[in-house]
Amino acid sequence: MKTVIVTGASRGIGACIAKEFAKNGYNVVLNYFKSEEKAIEVSKEIESLGARVLLSKADVSDPAQVQAMVEEAINVFGNVDVLVNNAGISISGLLIDMTNEQIQNLVSTNLVSQIVCAREVAKHMIGRQSGRIVNVSSIWGVVGGSNETVYSATKAGIIGFTKALAKELGLSNITVNAVAPGAIETDMMKCYDAETKNQIAEETTLGRIGKPEDIAKAVLFLASDDASYITGQVLRVDGGWNI
Repeated sequence: MKTVIVTGASRGIGACIAKEFAKNGYNVVLNYFKSEEKAIEVSKEIESLGARVLLSKADVSDPAQVQAMVEEAINVFGNVDVLVNNAGISISGLLIDMTNEQIQNLVSTNLVSQIVCAREVAKHMIGRQSGRIVNVSSIWGVVGGSNETVYSATKAGIIGFTKALAKELGLSNITVNAVAPGAIETDMMKCYDAETKNQIAEETTLGRIGKPEDIAKAVLFLASDDASYITGQVLRVDGGWNI
């Protein structure tokens, strides 16, 4: 049975990704850092689907904690076949108002975590000559967003990292791709009122805001055998926004 590590999986897109993999027969390493209660709830849902789950509390921007998480996953399940780098935060505001702490937090959580997790998992995957890495970026990493400058920079960095790592790991039969979500109905959208959400939906070709399931299914595809000849790509899952 294959095993997936999903970072930031206690809620929102991450939780949905974890459950989607569980439905498709994967063992799930459910990573979280602060939201333990929600992580436990998601783990129970996964178990109800008949899948095995390992709860793993780790700050994924900390190399030591990531190494321990990967080692535990291998000890429990025997292997790691897929890494989904999903953990991330959003802090909006003008660049001139951003504090050093906010900038560092965004860079560490959104970008450094993906680099560190991929490095530790790749060590294992290279030895097995097999693996899938799927990084969650954002539409703002593709086009940039006003009042989202640092967030956009981290998400654009993920895209560059994805393409470079795909070249590095290709001969080891490891694919590396990214998913760039558009407006998705998660906690990050709670700061918008109904009028703003309607405006966003109207600007989207499909006329609606996306669901976490839309992202989860795209991630599952990129991790599947059906996507074995796809690497270094950025799949925009944004309902046709800004085309």
